[in-house]
Amino acid sequence: MVFRIEVTPQDIMASRFAISPLIVTKHALWILSGRREVGPWRAWVDRVREPYERLLVTQPGLALMVALFRERAYNADFPAPPPTGVNTPFEAEIAVVRATPVARAHAEIARNLEGMPRPPRHVVDLLFSPGVVRLFADALQATWDEIVAPAWPRFHAIMERDVIQRSGRLATYGWAAALDDLSPRVRWHPDGVIEVLSESADESYRLDGRGLLFIPSVIPVGVGSYLETHWPYAISYPARGTGIPPEAPDGLAGLIGGTRTRVLLELAAPATTTALVALLGLSLGTVGGHIAALRRAGLVTGSRTGRRVLYHRTALGDALVNPGQAT
Repeated sequence: MVFRIEVTPQDIMASRFAISPLIVTKHALWILSGRREVGPWRAWVDRVREPYERLLVTQPGLALMVALFRERAYNADFPAPPPTGVNTPFEAEIAVVRATPVARAHAEIARNLEGMPRPPRHVVDLLFSPGVVRLFADALQATWDEIVAPAWPRFHAIMERDVIQRSGRLATYGWAAALDDLSPRVRWHPDGVIEVLSESADESYRLDGRGLLFIPSVIPVGVGSYLETHWPYAISYPARGTGIPPEAPDGLAGLIGGTRTRVLLELAAPATTTALVALLGLSLGTVGGHIAALRRAGLVTGSRTGRRVLYHRTALGDALVNPGQAT
């Protein structure tokens, strides 16, 4: 089964990318709760396990939210609605959550529970209580403050470099280039249709010039969709570059230096110097100097996308980092 999103040439101009700290916060709860594999974030999950367990005790809304999680089926939208801007701060997003009408929250929760095992009575009572919106919002606020916010500079840098590259491909080459490698569940058809594999009933939607909102996430929870009339039509997806290997081949750091090795590893996905500053925790001048040296050695090259320059490894750089894959 699939849902199909019909697009027009005008939808390319109206489509945009946005980074949502709130959606990343909710996605973090998927892996912290064990509902999804942690992927490349094992070390981070291990570090934040203690505060997460503490929040389960102090924030009753956290366990309620986690109880609703289910894969490839409807999950209530109101705890993490699509953002209204490209870089909407968490404070603005959580204010939208807190303003959710209780009746709509209850309706979404009821839809979420359809087909799920019935939770215990006390859980159901809280889910349909007048204060459920506040409970969810307080849990998300605490998760952001104590768990996600300290890691946000790196999270944001990973997503930003995905946005820069993918939005440039959409504007220059069209839908097929932008959707390439988005997810195995997403396919582009030349007749003007985005097709997303689904376990729900087959459905069709038309953008009609409103465009599509693309929301990358640093947490590998797969593709999600917002296709309700009261939200912008949106797709969330795993950002490229999240799973960059942390280890370099033996001897590489001795050859080119430890920091330049780290730069090469991060450039498994294209990035700007600003993004590398956040990813590596180095100064702009230091990163620029290493990029210049790697370019002179033929290991890195740059390409302009709008006002930014994206750096990426050359074939020689790839061969140096992945010698087993060299031909």
